[in-house]
Amino acid sequence: MSVLRFDNVSKQYPGGQTALADVSFEVGEGEMLFITGHSGAGKSTLLKLVHLAERPSRGAVLFAERNLLRVRGRRVAMHRRDVGVVFQDHRLLADRSVFENVSLPLILRGMRRADIAKRVRGALERLGLAARERALPSQLSAGEQQRVGIARAIVAEPKLLVADEPTGNLDPTLSAEIMALFETLPARGTSVMIASHDLALVRRMRKRVLVLGQGRLEDDISPEELADG
Repeated sequence: MSVLRFDNVSKQYPGGQTALADVSFEVGEGEMLFITGHSGAGKSTLLKLVHLAERPSRGAVLFAERNLLRVRGRRVAMHRRDVGVVFQDHRLLADRSVFENVSLPLILRGMRRADIAKRVRGALERLGLAARERALPSQLSAGEQQRVGIARAIVAEPKLLVADEPTGNLDPTLSAEIMALFETLPARGTSVMIASHDLALVRRMRKRVLVLGQGRLEDDISPEELADG
């Protein structure tokens, strides 16, 4: 069963710029894959359609077989509970501690305080941030801020995690550690979709790769093809 499906999806912005054109693919439950392509190829737009920061001009985006075009009003927030997002710019709340930032998705779900504390500290531990839970974002390095954003995205164990250049501010060693963490998520019930222009990292991971070019899906490369390459 697919957790996500794009059926002939196009996205045009005001002024006529085409970000995506007739893109179709599926993401299976428990799958990890990469989206790659040059700057402006449509990677970020594709991810925005998944968490309803944008709407398609044509075609359908289906999440767990539900057409996202019909998800409106308060149901948008309900949908976003099932989609963890790692942003390029972190989007942390500047006046809240690391612990408070990461706990936000669980508070919105109405979880008990004791359960929230346990889940948040577990996520911070996995990302090497246990000693930083009381720090404010301004007291963190760019790499630490990125890891807080990742902790916030995975803490609620969403059906799908989408990440936009999640290793952009990390050194190679930390990048490898973060990718190893992402690799564990499908076994925990979370599919993972990562936009990245780091071709060396993508090849090393040997996962399925969708290649975008000028808004079109130019290739859908299987892990086997990467292993043979």
